Amino acid sequence: MDDTIARIQAALREAGVDGWLFYDFRQSDPIAYRILKLDRQRLGTRRWFYFIPADGEPVKIVHIIESEQLDALPGAKLVYLPWSQLHEHLQRVLRGRRRIAMQYSPDNAIPYVSRVDAGTVELVRRFGVEIVSSADLVQQFEAVWSPEQLQTHLEAEPKMRRIVDETFAEIARCVASGRSTDEYRLQQFILQCFEREGLVADHPPIVAADAHSANPHYSPTPDSAWPIREGTFVLIDLWAKLRDAPRAVYVDITWTGFVGDVVPDRYARIFRIVREARDRAIEFVREAVRTRRPIHGWEVDDVAREVIRRAGLGDFFIHRTGHSIGEDVHGNGANIDNLETRDTRRILPHTCFSIEPGVYLEGEFGVRSEVDVYVGDDDVIVTARPIQTEIVPILTLL
Repeated sequence: MDDTIARIQAALREAGVDGWLFYDFRQSDPIAYRILKLDRQRLGTRRWFYFIPADGEPVKIVHIIESEQLDALPGAKLVYLPWSQLHEHLQRVLRGRRRIAMQYSPDNAIPYVSRVDAGTVELVRRFGVEIVSSADLVQQFEAVWSPEQLQTHLEAEPKMRRIVDETFAEIARCVASGRSTDEYRLQQFILQCFEREGLVADHPPIVAADAHSANPHYSPTPDSAWPIREGTFVLIDLWAKLRDAPRAVYVDITWTGFVGDVVPDRYARIFRIVREARDRAIEFVREAVRTRRPIHGWEVDDVAREVIRRAGLGDFFIHRTGHSIGEDVHGNGANIDNLETRDTRRILPHTCFSIEPGVYLEGEFGVRSEVDVYVGDDDVIVTARPIQTEIVPILTLL
């Protein structure tokens, strides 16, 4: 933990921030637990603060009946009771500080890091300090992958691509043999493949047929599942990571197929537009990384979105272009977003995110193409290769 504190303090000095104030009430801030490596199973029912100054010793502020709550962390301990003493301790700890970081986002622009309630922000400001967002600090300690984490991603990558191919082949076998199948059965087939390959996911994959594919977060159930047969358009979105590897990170990919020998043009045309948006975004990131030009999540979103807008389909691209990927499939780094939020976080080296533009024609079908992009020091790696270049004509797989 001392090494983590030293790294945080170096990052604070580089950012020109006097300290990082962590706050929690009944596990209201999971980011704090992850960065500070606290036990989330430990009972905690009272407020605590942990202040890491840019220089000097950290300070813990804990309630008297949970005075051991932060004992795993280094630093001096201040115990409070009653509530007024909590305020006194905070004022003392923050005296002389000008700018401190908290899990806060101005105007809630980046809600993923906005974990501190408005009242606590008001309280801290009362002591004469400016609160700045910890968003980029969080990235450094939550979204940046270690070499070992990258290796878990690269080991899971071919397994996931193989499962995509096996899923489409399973559809082809079912249709050819006259066996019935549907979205839910295909979802269960993918989960069985995960089990065989030593993969795990937080939620089951998406298998969506025809008009269901126009719902980006559709999830089949035994009762809602539509049949998959000849002439069906199919979207599969699957995410998983190695089950038994410590701190493993996710792979997240989406492919589309058509149950036939030839893909009708109405599907192929939309896919070509989505593919161009995906590839333009990838190239934008690649060029920026190679030339060491700083870019932000919102800029990448704009590049992909402009392609779809120029094709006259902008109103049908109804989600961000991508999300941060880490130990959670939706990580705490910069998202590729200037739609749902304006993500002003810089894209940092050794982070990973999805690029997944889509066009969703309600009542008809939806096309999404998703790849993962890992940012190295001087280039990017696009994973889950080979990436999709055309809709798969599924019956040609027989």
